[in-house]
Amino acid sequence: MKTHRLSIVSLAALAIFACACGEKAVKTASIPAEVTMSKEKLMDKIKGGWAGQMIGCTYGGPTEFVYSTFMNDNLPIEWPEHRIQWYYDHIPGLYDDIYMDLTFVDVFEKEGLDAPIESFAKAFSTAGYPLWHANQAARNNIQNGIMPPESGFWKNNPHADDIDFQIEADYAGIMAPGMPNAAAHFTDEIGHMMNYGDGWYGGVYVAAMYSLAFISDDVNFIVTEALKAIPKESKYYQCMADVIEWYKQYPDNWELTWARVERKWGFDIGCSEGAFGTTNIDALINSAYIIMGLLYGQGDFYKTIDVSTRCGKDSDCNPASSGGILGVILGYDGIPDYWKKGMAEVEDRNLAYTDISMNKTYQMSFNQALKVIERYDGKIGDNDVTIKTQTPEAVRLEQAFEGHWPIKRREIRKPINETGEQEFTGKGVVFTYLMPMDKKDAQTGYVAEVEVYLDGALDQVVKLPASNNSRRLDLYFKYDLPLAAHKVSFKVKNPDKVHPIEVRSMIIYSEKPEPINHQ
Repeated sequence: MKTHRLSIVSLAALAIFACACGEKAVKTASIPAEVTMSKEKLMDKIKGGWAGQMIGCTYGGPTEFVYSTFMNDNLPIEWPEHRIQWYYDHIPGLYDDIYMDLTFVDVFEKEGLDAPIESFAKAFSTAGYPLWHANQAARNNIQNGIMPPESGFWKNNPHADDIDFQIEADYAGIMAPGMPNAAAHFTDEIGHMMNYGDGWYGGVYVAAMYSLAFISDDVNFIVTEALKAIPKESKYYQCMADVIEWYKQYPDNWELTWARVERKWGFDIGCSEGAFGTTNIDALINSAYIIMGLLYGQGDFYKTIDVSTRCGKDSDCNPASSGGILGVILGYDGIPDYWKKGMAEVEDRNLAYTDISMNKTYQMSFNQALKVIERYDGKIGDNDVTIKTQTPEAVRLEQAFEGHWPIKRREIRKPINETGEQEFTGKGVVFTYLMPMDKKDAQTGYVAEVEVYLDGALDQVVKLPASNNSRRLDLYFKYDLPLAAHKVSFKVKNPDKVHPIEVRSMIIYSEKPEPINHQ
């Protein structure tokens, strides 16, 4: 079979078309059967992916969850000298987008491409870094014997649709250049460790875009083609398809697309912080902001990360993803020097909670990419590689919270021993709580044990560790109840004055939204 060299011209048979109404021409491309590139070019693209991710994350860092709406273009976002080094020195936790990935990259490096999920779960659940949302819920599950994939399943993890795996799936696309189905394979077990449904799809889609970025420089094609990896029946697919369509309608106005996304898709269903709140950490809407950056950026590095940042919400993670995908397209050498300034200052320094530097990351991902290329029938030469490319195929359909819709958030804010019986009518409920966490220098090992009574019978005994890294995110949750009146009460078996428990709120679920009565 004829081998194709990587270039704009020989990448594929290109078709240029424009509609009669005068819209901008749209370039489309098909995927060739094979792509050959030099090892130097492969490494340059791998470096570009990781560097683009770090730069995008740094650019958006000061804005993370500061804005629940989009940021006006007049709001300045600075890019001073030594910005990346400053974060390394003062807020190294900003780079959870990267050091979380490296947990998985490191296991692949040590145990090979067939490393068992138990190895990833152990590395993830025992790592020293703090976690939030789906990740922390999964860590707590694993520490209590609920192993993957059950640790990420929505009935065990109210945060299953959250962004967590989406920001950690870069490794899969980078290790599978031009092979989006291979990338999806490497997301499956790991992604279901902490997510399910839309939460997993966020990682699948991001990984597919990274993968295709190795063999195409057309962001429209990459965004659209990668979406084939997601089942059309899913909400996730429908949201991304809407963004692509609205971009075509408003090619010069990302704010209009933002407004339409927010209106149709901006209600968080699962996350106990996001439902009826301003902290929408759902993968679906944050993925929309990733591809808005890519589509409205059209290959310009600044515009890409700027739009993804200005969309708000998780506005460091989203430009990290769009910047990383574009970084693969451009390659490290193609990222403008203005944005790369400061990278050399940190590339030999280990990221927080790891013994891995960016330079080591580049090499590890390169080594893994060679193994994946070879496994999937490609060829490794002395100076180049030939990739047997893949057209994305949809992964299986799965949706979290089917038949469940949050209809009310009721504030409680009482000590747990004063809450009495909490009554609600619905088919699901989530209780949030607050308990002081131990400081690092004062670990007590205290684990509160709370008996939870549902409709008068003991339903379960919940354990609430006082260790921040082992904490349980939500006090109690239950889904798929009969749609009827229910009562929940709590009893602490081992109360501790240093760790008082406050029941903060309850989120009640029914089958569908309730009609709004304005009378």
